[in-house]
Amino acid sequence: MKLDIQTINALADRLEGCQLKQQDTTKITDDHPEMDWDDAYAIQDEIRHRKVARGLRVIGLKAGLTSHAKMKQMGVTTPVFGFMTEDYAVPDGGECKLSELIHPKVEPEIAFVTKTELRGPGCHIGTVLAATDFVMPGIEVIDSRYRDFKFDLKSVVADNTAAARFVVGGQPMDVSGVDLRTVGIVLEKNGSPVAFGAGAAVLGHPAAAIAMLANHLAERGECIPAGTLILSGGITEAVSVQAGDNVTLRVQGMGSTSMRFI
Repeated sequence: MKLDIQTINALADRLEGCQLKQQDTTKITDDHPEMDWDDAYAIQDEIRHRKVARGLRVIGLKAGLTSHAKMKQMGVTTPVFGFMTEDYAVPDGGECKLSELIHPKVEPEIAFVTKTELRGPGCHIGTVLAATDFVMPGIEVIDSRYRDFKFDLKSVVADNTAAARFVVGGQPMDVSGVDLRTVGIVLEKNGSPVAFGAGAAVLGHPAAAIAMLANHLAERGECIPAGTLILSGGITEAVSVQAGDNVTLRVQGMGSTSMRFI
């Protein structure tokens, strides 16, 4: 690590403050170009600790920047990982308040729920599928705290990978009943299709993102517990939304989930 604990705490305060106050900021590596990956995840961890200390529960994990489309859109080449607390959850078909966000975008994802613990190193797609209880459609709302969505990878890791809101729904499906590489998705906004894709857009197979997450956590002495909800990453480029928009994700064989922005 390159940053001292006082700097890590100050940066966590800055980033979470931006989230809570709906304010943007310049990317933190502008001020701390020397920071490394351990610093970035230490800042994210401090944000998580602050939320838990305020009584919020961590209810899920997420992989980000896992599709070639997202990597190209954001100018990066490596996936990142973050967490989701209970206040990020929107009921299926529910409302998402734009007044609580800065400049939100939505992306379609396949959500996994585990039935047994996943632990690296050496976790692979087969391990993930064997540990998966079911998969279902999920929409993630990302809302980078960085001005104009301009960031580098270390800055976005520190910012908890732009996590903001999510919804899951549809028909939970056993992984034995679907080929997650070829399963098709359609993202609709106000009844019109705005993005199409297939599961293979996420690292060739959505379960590959979960395996990478398990191996990443193993390096930190952690694992993915049984019963964990995990968003495997955006299948398409993120789509901007505004007040009045209704967004629906339809996944082949899994039904749909939706949310409305107010």
